[in-house]
Amino acid sequence: MNSQKYEIFCISSRRKTNPYNMNIFERQLAGKLLEIKAVKLRPQEPFTWASGWKSPIYCDNRKPISHPALRNAIKVEEARLVCEKYPDATFIAGVATGAIAQGALVADALGLPFVYIRPKPKDHGMGNLIEGDLQPGAKVVVIEDLVSTGMSSLAAVEALRQAGATVLGMIAGFTYQFPLAEERFRLADVELTTLSNYSAVLEEALATNYITADDLETLHEWRSNPSEWHNPTNHD
Repeated sequence: MNSQKYEIFCISSRRKTNPYNMNIFERQLAGKLLEIKAVKLRPQEPFTWASGWKSPIYCDNRKPISHPALRNAIKVEEARLVCEKYPDATFIAGVATGAIAQGALVADALGLPFVYIRPKPKDHGMGNLIEGDLQPGAKVVVIEDLVSTGMSSLAAVEALRQAGATVLGMIAGFTYQFPLAEERFRLADVELTTLSNYSAVLEEALATNYITADDLETLHEWRSNPSEWHNPTNHD
C-alpha cells in the first residue's frame, strides 16, 4: 500500500464536513446528473425496473465516467470522505459493475489497493466472487454507484465479511432514500454516506423547471410506496 500517497491526498484535500457544505454538493451533483441525463424524471411515462416496479425516475450512474470533470469531482469527493471518515482504511472495494470504475479511481487517488465484488461467483475458472488480491484482516471502504433497496450493496458487504475483511463503511454516488434500504443498512451495521440523493434531485429539478409542482407530488408518492405505485394490477 502506498501509505505516503494516501497521507498526502488526505492532508491536501481535508476540509471539515458540515451539513451546509454537503447540501451544496448534493444539489450541485444532482444538477449535473440531470444535465447529462444520468438521472431522468418521467412521472407521466414511468420506466419499468428489472424488478418490475414502475418508476418515474431512472438513474444511470455509469454516465459520469464519460464526463471527465464530473468524474474527477466525484472521485475527489469520495476520496476525501474516505480520508475524513475512515483514516484506517487499507482497501477500497467497488460493487460490480457500476462502481468498478469509480472505485478504482478512488483507490488510485489514495494509493490504496482495490478489489471488486461480483453479484455472484464466476461460473468458470476460479469461481471468484471477489476479484483482486484481498488481504486477510483488510479494512475496507466500499464504493457503490447507486443504492436502491440496498440488497445488492449489502450482499457485497457480506461477501467481504465472509472473506475475513472488516467493512468500515460504504460511500455511494446516489440513493433513492427508501426507508426499507435505510433499515437494511442499520440492521447490517453498515454506515452509508452518499454524495447525492432523491430529495436533492427533486429540489434541483423543481428549481430549474424540469418538473412542476404537480409532478413533485407524484414523485413523492412514488417514493413512499414504490413497489405498488402505478402497479397495473391496481389500476383500471
